[in-house]
Amino acid sequence: MKKTYKVLFLISLIGLLGLSWPFGWLLSNPNKEPFGTNAWLQKQMQILQSQADNINTQVLRLSLIAYMNAKKKGVTNKRELLTVIDYSKPSSERRLWVFDLKNGRTLFNTWVTHGKNSGDVKAYSFSNTNGSLKSSIGVFVTDSSYMGGNGYSLRLRGLERGINDNAYSRDIVVHGAWYANPDNIKKYGQLGRSWGCPAVGKELARPLIDTIKEDTLLVAYYPDRTWLARSPFLVA
Repeated sequence: MKKTYKVLFLISLIGLLGLSWPFGWLLSNPNKEPFGTNAWLQKQMQILQSQADNINTQVLRLSLIAYMNAKKKGVTNKRELLTVIDYSKPSSERRLWVFDLKNGRTLFNTWVTHGKNSGDVKAYSFSNTNGSLKSSIGVFVTDSSYMGGNGYSLRLRGLERGINDNAYSRDIVVHGAWYANPDNIKKYGQLGRSWGCPAVGKELARPLIDTIKEDTLLVAYYPDRTWLARSPFLVA
């Protein structure tokens, strides 16, 4: 009986922390296809969707294409990590994923906020302008971590001119926040909203930031026609 309680407690804790289930973060399933090929892309999608069945197929595909193009441009370091945010989903759903592409693992799948002027439950408006209090979409690379007004935080550098290249000067950072905890969904049906930052639950901020900091790729998706048509990172 005690063992049963321990297992149930562990499962509950994993859910609250936003770690992937069922234990995708413990298993290794490397992609042996040549990197950058269509075969690699298809195999990687198959591997990741077997663990993260709540990610949209097209969003995952575009994010992996962005990763391939970023690697070709020498944007990211040797750590084969990819963070995906799907802003087309409401904040009441887990819409942030961190993938370990080298080992074919889903490390995190959790809730994330959007800016207060981007929308309410769902985001629909995005900006690259200082003071807009809106989220930014597009392809980013993570920078260094630091201690700031929101505690342990992670700077982001936008890689797309006119889309998100003001993210660093706007202080669009990953940080923890009380209003990003899932308890807010039970009370209000949604997460609270930030001033444009992708905020996660306070307990998850440090492990997530320490995993993805320093030159790993982050793709913030929304079906914006201009971005989808013009982004050099989304060309297959």
